[in-house]
Amino acid sequence: MANSPTDLTTHFFEASHGGRLAWHETGSGRPVVLIHGLFSNAQTNWIKYGHAAKLAARGRRVIMPDLRAHGQSARSHDSADYPADILADDGLALIGHLGFAPGDFDLGGYSLGGRTTARMLARGVQPGRVMLAGMGLEGLLDLGSRASFFRKVLEDRGSHIKFSSEWMAEAFLKTTGGDAEALLLLMDCFPAIPRSVLEQFTMPILVLSGREDKDNGSAAALADSLPDARLVEVPGNHMSAVTLPDFGNAVADWFGSI
Repeated sequence: MANSPTDLTTHFFEASHGGRLAWHETGSGRPVVLIHGLFSNAQTNWIKYGHAAKLAARGRRVIMPDLRAHGQSARSHDSADYPADILADDGLALIGHLGFAPGDFDLGGYSLGGRTTARMLARGVQPGRVMLAGMGLEGLLDLGSRASFFRKVLEDRGSHIKFSSEWMAEAFLKTTGGDAEALLLLMDCFPAIPRSVLEQFTMPILVLSGREDKDNGSAAALADSLPDARLVEVPGNHMSAVTLPDFGNAVADWFGSI
């Protein structure tokens, strides 16, 4: 499976609050929108390790935005461009820009992308099938501790103990060319998701997690809290699972079966 599909294209649209946002796509057929995690980008999460190519080979049109402050999307240093829930705003704006009708597309994300997916569901988006990957129940209900961790990574960069969790996160940020100033402004944009709202997510949902991944809490507890969820665990932790073929196979099996 090729890591970089030859028909990969990049597009831009204008969102609110100074946002010229990028998305990348490959393949044709029923659309599936995949949202990457914090400090990452579409290239790293979905393209580099062949996951998008696997979905395209299953007859899917794979649409992969770069979140605000990430990848090729806007990296504003103006706090006014980062109101609460702006990532969900951007995701809903992309769905509107692409003209997708309710039920005619699928939606998923990894880590912060999974949380953004859940926020979009809470705001009323209606995909046919959903994936929440690299995410546990605690990571949806309250991102406070994780946001504090990443704020520390950004504010104290260059001074972390070698091989500590903070050092590893900063090393990953360097590999993706992240903009620390823009990302710091993004840290306060993640509203809580009330537990009662999860009961309203009635569409089929894949909860996909590395077996050693506890960074965002319990994936099993998240699956148990959803009306129609399937839990799939693959090898790896929060950083490694998304790089492995097992992860891409699980994504392709879930979205490629329609």
